[in-house]
Amino acid sequence: MDTLLAIFLVPLFCSIICLCNFLFRHRNSICYMLAYECYKPSDDRKLGADSCVKIILRNKNLHLEEYRHMLKTITSSGLGEETYCPSNFLTGREECSTLDDAVSEMDDILFSTLDKLFEKTGVSPFEIDVLVVNVSLFSPMPSLSSRIVNKYKMRNDIKSFNLSGMGCSGSLVAIDLVQRVFEKYQNKYAIVVSTESLGPNWYCGRDKAMMLANCLYRSGGCSMLFTNRSGLKNKAILRLKSLARTHRGSSDEAYLCSIQEDDENGYRGFRLTKNLPRVAAKALTMNLKVLLRRVLPVSELLRYVIVVAASNRGRSSSKVASSLAHGLNLKAGFDHFCIPPISSDVVDAFGKGMGLNDCDLEPTRMTLYRFGNTSVGGLWYVLGYMEAKKRLKKGNRILMISFGAGYECNSCMWEVMRDLDDANVWEDCIERYPSKTLTNSFMEKYSWINDPYLDFVRIDMEALRAEFSL
Repeated sequence: MDTLLAIFLVPLFCSIICLCNFLFRHRNSICYMLAYECYKPSDDRKLGADSCVKIILRNKNLHLEEYRHMLKTITSSGLGEETYCPSNFLTGREECSTLDDAVSEMDDILFSTLDKLFEKTGVSPFEIDVLVVNVSLFSPMPSLSSRIVNKYKMRNDIKSFNLSGMGCSGSLVAIDLVQRVFEKYQNKYAIVVSTESLGPNWYCGRDKAMMLANCLYRSGGCSMLFTNRSGLKNKAILRLKSLARTHRGSSDEAYLCSIQEDDENGYRGFRLTKNLPRVAAKALTMNLKVLLRRVLPVSELLRYVIVVAASNRGRSSSKVASSLAHGLNLKAGFDHFCIPPISSDVVDAFGKGMGLNDCDLEPTRMTLYRFGNTSVGGLWYVLGYMEAKKRLKKGNRILMISFGAGYECNSCMWEVMRDLDDANVWEDCIERYPSKTLTNSFMEKYSWINDPYLDFVRIDMEALRAEFSL
């Protein structure tokens, strides 16, 4: 009898323990965002058409063909003339940046956003339990996370993480890390700081695949405060419902499509290859296969399966569409879409591939025009636009997608916890958007550089540079 009782009780106890562990993890897996603060540089850092051309012309390695390529890229990028650049670009030191320049750039972004975040929430730096800093192209020693700990005199037992080399997708990687820490520890505060170091990373060569970063990337960043304290639910603005990560680094093509390296002349830069669109599309498809199964209504998934089965009847498997998003009604599961503000062409491709209309893409297009491609911080400017326009209502669901070197695609779904209306970094300009025209004056002022007659005329580039240096 004792043996039979033991045989019965042991599995029962094991089951109870497993159930308790599951419930414990589920309770602690809650991840609320209490606030976020995007970085906005001073107006003297705005990069208008003339300032941009002055910087480009200082590169004495470029020839007419490269100038034409950069003009074409900038005019079609979707960027306006109120984006921001690092201070050393405007003072003519983009090719000889110092360590002090890089540290100063980071200090301005990190501390200005954190100061505002602490003031907005009333949370003390001493209360922070977890700190994650994400900057891909600058990793000093001591780390940037340690620099923050020292600045705000945070606790000795803080769990501090410093992520580098993650690219534009690093922000969601950091949030995933926070959520995993929350699963192990109760009642914690966490801060994520995401930005990019541009000052010391200007490309001085003439490789077109590496010049693209000079044309697109602008200064920006964001600091965010999270918690898993259930008592703060009413103060939260967002709740993380699901997050999916896809890493295709095992593929050489994917690994090499977005990489920092030296060109053939020894100039260091960030290479974006022609394979990037194909790699990104495949990564997005793989990622959405995971996320959408979790968050879309069962009715929509069943409809999709039936439609795909009917449309593919009699067709070979090689001709079946590979993208899970193709044919799915994403609006059955989401109310808003945070698409990365990379470039105008990329935004258009997202809209076409995911069945999004102009209203869905408006926040991304306006962010790209006003602030540019701010790398890892870009998604939060898009979110800020939605909030400033008072589009985010309680219960709304937001799809957020990001890409990064590696090659990675990460996505997540947020639930809006209450009606949001903070104008944040858009406060002084939100009334001007959406703009009816998203044009810049680059082509208007400098279209002459594309004239065919220049192919047969010797241009005095030194004189041209001297003219624009005035």
